Amino acid sequence: MKRQDIIRMANQIADFHRPYPRDEAVAGVAQHIIDFWDPRMRADLAAQLAEDETGFNELALAGAKRVVHQQAAHA
Repeated sequence: MKRQDIIRMANQIADFHRPYPRDEAVAGVAQHIIDFWDPRMRADLAAQLAEDETGFNELALAGAKRVVHQQAAHA
């Protein structure tokens, strides 16, 4: 998946969760990615984060990192 598409979608999810308290918003972003993104999308996300975190808003980045860390812990 193209880098700009991953960033756009993650930022849109984060924007939806922005009104919530930060911890709840980060958890919501992470849970959405886990629930609705297929494994290839999550792998692309992890690869992009490893390469460059630019473009992700703060909540999207925090939620995405949570997903990547959870997946690494279960691998």
